Amino acid sequence: MPKDKDDEKLSKDSLDIGITVKKAEDFSEWYQQVIIKSEMIDYGPVSGCMIIRPYAYEIWEKVVKFLDKEIKGMGVQNAYFPMLIPEHLFTKEKEHVEGFNPEVAWVTQAGDTKLDERLAIRPTSETIMYDSYKKWVRSWRDLPLRLNQWNNIVRWEFKHPVPFLRTREFLWQEGHTAFATKEEAKKEVYEILELYKRVYEELYAVAVLKGIKSGNEKFAGALYTTSVEAWFPNGKAIQGATSHLLGQNFSKSFDITFLDKDGNKSYVWQNSWGLSTRSIGIMLAIHGDDKGLIIPPKIAPIQIVIIPILFDDTKDDVMKRCDELKNELESHHLSVFIDDRNYKPGWKFNHWELKGVPLRIEIGPRDLQNKQAIIARRDTAEKLIVKINEVPETAKNLLDDMQRSLLSKSRKMLEDSIVETDNYEEFKRFIDEKKIVMAPFCDNKECEDQIKTDTGAKTLNMPLGQDEKQLSKNKIKCISCTGPAKALFYFGKSY
Repeated sequence: MPKDKDDEKLSKDSLDIGITVKKAEDFSEWYQQVIIKSEMIDYGPVSGCMIIRPYAYEIWEKVVKFLDKEIKGMGVQNAYFPMLIPEHLFTKEKEHVEGFNPEVAWVTQAGDTKLDERLAIRPTSETIMYDSYKKWVRSWRDLPLRLNQWNNIVRWEFKHPVPFLRTREFLWQEGHTAFATKEEAKKEVYEILELYKRVYEELYAVAVLKGIKSGNEKFAGALYTTSVEAWFPNGKAIQGATSHLLGQNFSKSFDITFLDKDGNKSYVWQNSWGLSTRSIGIMLAIHGDDKGLIIPPKIAPIQIVIIPILFDDTKDDVMKRCDELKNELESHHLSVFIDDRNYKPGWKFNHWELKGVPLRIEIGPRDLQNKQAIIARRDTAEKLIVKINEVPETAKNLLDDMQRSLLSKSRKMLEDSIVETDNYEEFKRFIDEKKIVMAPFCDNKECEDQIKTDTGAKTLNMPLGQDEKQLSKNKIKCISCTGPAKALFYFGKSY
């Protein structure tokens, strides 16, 4: 097929399309390039506020669909509360406001009129929601009250913003629930934590560490915070999602009380929990390679791209077969795109590799003659020649295997990064070597601050299922201060 001017321009422009740095050599630059060039995001006019483009938003929609179904199955309902929070409400819970105040953006003026009271732009919704909860909860019959909202959040981060991972505005879901007893609330905290683990492992194919945050790292105003933590190839951890037992701190501040079955007045027990668009960035950073993104099939906006190899004399026949194959694949509930644009096949291969599409199917006139197709797998670069009538079944099997393989690879990377020690000098060396270090810890703020000063690392979380009484009985000492250890904690440098 003869070249045209567009082809010549594309050949030249394609030199600028690919990723120009290696992931292992400059992770930060690699990440910035890959999310822009793959058309996941664009930068907005306000620093730290990103534009989520359709290709990324489709991933978020899949996560929303999965989570929404699961939490509704648990009895949670969706609602929406205002994003503007009057200052007198925001300041009701002392520890909460102290924790969030540095990140709060305030509205002080409407048009030319100065407001009588400042309005906080929602950094989280406890205070605006619980003002209503106190009106809605009167009796044990009104409990449990379990609401969730899908919304945007503004936290005016002063650290270096990183798209998805640390932004001033992001999307998330936030669940806010109230129960009659602590036992009910505690049960939900861990059910939600397990659900978040499933999101990462079943959808994103990312292995995570479940645990309880240290007292220093818990949510402001909570009794304790549970989290899932992920680990990046550059040797940094990142918090993936959190589920908090708020206890009665907020119910006492907001006077959320109920009459129990015996007619006694009690304060409700509360939880809050959330997972955000940060999860997309975590998935991209863990799975991507030097060619670009690798998106797990379960959340890929396009699971299969069909690339016809077109020549003037066979174009119609090839396109007809591609259309037929697309219909066959879609009948198996697979998302398929035919790229019949007037670009060279090699350019298209690179383009869709950059965008991380799991499978690529190539069909040309010779393939038509041989009644076959070529399937290329994004994660392994493996190519298979498959009989055309076997393509749908083969594609389904390859997608399933890719999903499992990506999770297995992520789990191995995580497990290979964990080391254990009770020696502080060894601890410091492991942190320098970009490891996750499991070590005994007293869970005192001053001690954690000192560890961060010495090493740049902080607690990630405390693995579940530990026998704290046994630790005390064995007189296990803290890695740093040598006082009694509360439990073994994961430590690492983090975002």
